[in-house]
Amino acid sequence: MARRTRSSFLENRTARLKLATRKKPYTALIAPGIFLAYRRNTGPGTWSVKCHGWLKRFGLADDHEDANGESVMSYWQALERAKMLARAGEGNTEQPISVAETINAYEADLETRGGRKYNATQLRLHLTDALKSKAVALLTERELRDWRAGLVKAGLKPSSADRIGRSLKAALALAARNDKRVTNAAAWKNGLRKLPDSEVARNAILPDQTVAALVTGSYDEDRDFGLLIDVLAETGARESQVFKLTPADLQDHLNAARLMMPTSRKGKNRTIEYRPLPISTRLAKALRKQVAGRAAHHSLFAKMWNLAASFRPVVESLGLGPEVTPYALRHCSIVRHLLKGVPTRVVAAHHDTSVAMIEKNYSRYIIGDPSESLTRAALLDLETSVTSSTRCRAA
Repeated sequence: MARRTRSSFLENRTARLKLATRKKPYTALIAPGIFLAYRRNTGPGTWSVKCHGWLKRFGLADDHEDANGESVMSYWQALERAKMLARAGEGNTEQPISVAETINAYEADLETRGGRKYNATQLRLHLTDALKSKAVALLTERELRDWRAGLVKAGLKPSSADRIGRSLKAALALAARNDKRVTNAAAWKNGLRKLPDSEVARNAILPDQTVAALVTGSYDEDRDFGLLIDVLAETGARESQVFKLTPADLQDHLNAARLMMPTSRKGKNRTIEYRPLPISTRLAKALRKQVAGRAAHHSLFAKMWNLAASFRPVVESLGLGPEVTPYALRHCSIVRHLLKGVPTRVVAAHHDTSVAMIEKNYSRYIIGDPSESLTRAALLDLETSVTSSTRCRAA
């Protein structure tokens, strides 16, 4: 059995508390090129690992409370954690990546893949400073679960907190793929599991007159913004899809104008396809004016809007509630198609989703289902039964 590395001035709390308080940490060589560092503070001390010229803090010392093996560690627990951090990536001399650095990498990855950087922006807004500074390899299930619970406690809806949590999971998974020292994927897989109430549909369905008023109000705010909202309302596409449109995707030279709408990367779909979505002649003329003189491969909408913030004044001017967001235009489009009797499969394909999701979230609006006419024939006819029974008694 290998001998454990001892340190007379660090391995027990009594010895550590006798050390002078100072900014420079006390160190103990625990393996070739690897040092366990302890900083003596006025309060509880902190453990760090020093290796290849970098220093990374990873936990509190059990100076004033019992160790739990995660946030508070004894000397022996800190020793093993320091070795793990230093050795997990053989030949890797870089400092373990922090959560803040991970978000930067995630943002760059989104941009490379043609995604919007909004998810990374939301993460920066809602992550605590303590989480941002922590090494990804040291994240625990409990602190991630507590962080998301704090978002709900602060007033976010469970669905919103869950969506932000999914963005963090994606960022952390990217870090794990890039750094073999990150071996704690179970922390975010378990700590950020879907919340029970995160999939309850709260779809805001609006009358066509209200949708038209929202589009008109958006044009009043800004012409380019109004055109963007107009496209969202008429096609029912996601904003991520619309922001990928180029002038080449506008096909107004045909008998019926249409947009070649790119699919999203939702679900298991990783390949972008282009599907024709019909648009009105009115919208086609407005879009043609918008792209005049613009290269075919440039973005149809040059400005990247923060839709929620820009849409809110329009919603408030009409006296509508906060549940009315730009995504409500997609809900309205789906319901409009269903109430017009468009087959569910066609509605799903048009809106780049699945039949299962349409049936799950919009089943109350589906009409013309063949199963309904079949089961209706088997309904109990009490009126006929009561009349027949009355005649029998009279006889």
